[in-house]
Amino acid sequence: MTKSLVIGVDAGATSTRVSVHALDGTRVGYAKAGPGNPTAHGLAKAVSAITSALDQALAGVDAAQVAASLAGVAGNADELVPELAEVWAARGIPAGPRITGDLPIAYAAGTSSPDGSVLLSGTGADAARFAGFELDVIADGLGWLLGDFGSGFWIGREAARVTVHTLDRGEPTGALGALVIEHFLGPAADLPPRGLADRIVRLAQADHMRLAALSALVSQAFEAGDPATATIVAEAADHLAATLRRVHAGGPVVLAGSVLTSEGPVRHAVQDLLAGYEVRTAGDAAGAAAWLAARELLDEPERAHAAFTL
Repeated sequence: MTKSLVIGVDAGATSTRVSVHALDGTRVGYAKAGPGNPTAHGLAKAVSAITSALDQALAGVDAAQVAASLAGVAGNADELVPELAEVWAARGIPAGPRITGDLPIAYAAGTSSPDGSVLLSGTGADAARFAGFELDVIADGLGWLLGDFGSGFWIGREAARVTVHTLDRGEPTGALGALVIEHFLGPAADLPPRGLADRIVRLAQADHMRLAALSALVSQAFEAGDPATATIVAEAADHLAATLRRVHAGGPVVLAGSVLTSEGPVRHAVQDLLAGYEVRTAGDAAGAAAWLAARELLDEPERAHAAFTL
């Protein structure tokens, strides 16, 4: 029986997607589950999310037809290798997935060119240069505590920092501060300014990942004309463009990650800073992982790229 399917996995800090494709790029299965980054959320949770998405994507599909699989995983993926091999074997898939980082599939989601760069800003942020689809140089991606400048986490942390310091000074919080307070404390928070600041600090320290969700609120407050957000947006874009310039040496630049693929002020500011570059926007990363898995099986992989990544 000819094996005619490939599986792509995009396991990130916010969600996991699994895409199943025929070799011509036709999608025959697709599903989404929770976060699949083992570094941010633990091995057990990552395996559970990937397994859940895989099972949903394989519904009605003959797993024995799978010729190749590739999983792009944010965070430290080494510990996933034996775990996913067991998951794949239990479902009758002939071989476990080849595992790579999230940057190769983010890059391939935007271009079929073997040489170029990717600039990613989602929960985290980094940039990388590729040569022959192989990772050549990487910049940032150093995590929420010491790096990831311009990421969703960085933007959210700046929003919280501006808000708590404004409260500490007893000054009006503006649109951004109101949104941050509601995010952490709900619409009925009835505390003096310093009490609000202290409560937000404690909640952020207890669960630092809540800061990343504030990135969308920065965009919302920016559209409302909040002056504090203009500074945050400009600084985020400057950081991201600087990170890209450390690695870029020609070819297309793929913008990837939710901050840079969603319409919003940071995306627009980065595009302005990269005027003159060959800028493209990443499509579906799970489909890109499937395309990378299929490349060696295809006579003309470039022609099939668009079908996989739509």
